Amino acid sequence: MIAPRRGSTAVEVERRRGRERRTLRDRVTVEEPMEIRLEVVQPGGRTETHQVAVTMRTPGDDFELAAGFLFSEGLIGRRRDIRTITYCTGPETQEYNVVSVALRPGVTFDEALLDRNFYTTSSCGVCGKASLEAVEIRGCPVFPKGSGPVWAPGMLKGLPDALREGQGVFQRTGGIHAAALVRPDGSFVSLREDVGRHNAVDKVVGHQLLEGRIPADDTLLVVSGRTSFEILQKALTAGVPGVAAVGAPSSLAVDLAREFGMTLVGFLRDDGFNVYAGGQRVEGAEDAA
Repeated sequence: MIAPRRGSTAVEVERRRGRERRTLRDRVTVEEPMEIRLEVVQPGGRTETHQVAVTMRTPGDDFELAAGFLFSEGLIGRRRDIRTITYCTGPETQEYNVVSVALRPGVTFDEALLDRNFYTTSSCGVCGKASLEAVEIRGCPVFPKGSGPVWAPGMLKGLPDALREGQGVFQRTGGIHAAALVRPDGSFVSLREDVGRHNAVDKVVGHQLLEGRIPADDTLLVVSGRTSFEILQKALTAGVPGVAAVGAPSSLAVDLAREFGMTLVGFLRDDGFNVYAGGQRVEGAEDAA
């Protein structure tokens, strides 16, 4: 039986307000390392275990995080590649912080992808990635100009509040990111939280992958912070045609969106937003700030 994992924990803090000092209990977001391992059955039946990545994450939805990470990085290509996903318990010193993904017999992966020395943190995601050329080499699709859903400005402007209302850990700690996939009518397909922005996206993508709903081409990815190249790449790999964020995009995120026909919206507020690419999927986008 899997032990319950908590996204927040209580700590003792000293609160200062002017000359007043009080000692009290407060809740903070949990951050712990998680190692992802990949088990591959070789010809003859021997199983090889590869250590793929270590990420600092908030416990919870760990199997989705592992599946989403492996899919986003091109190490697996579809749901049926996966035989099982389990925690490595027993003699492990980091019980429930090591996740092993076993591939089906006959399924292989490009071991050269492991040479990038995956190490992720809550702030920067996977380091040392190549840029647009690498995405093109992987064969990610270019979205035709007239394809995909259309999103109403009113729905977009309401997303930050809707996202915050769905963040249970954020309500308790105020210190966690969120990512969600949203239908054109504003309803949420899935919402996940994590101390790392990239991890939250991987959890959402992993959820869709394990449910057999990739490509998620009828949805919009919404993130609570800024958008980077990494986040746009993960959305593109999952077949998501658009990304909307409460914060700003990076220059390379804008380049990727324009190169692959994606929609990119930033600075979501209740009074407006910016459209950086793919405005044809936003009703009246030419009027947006």
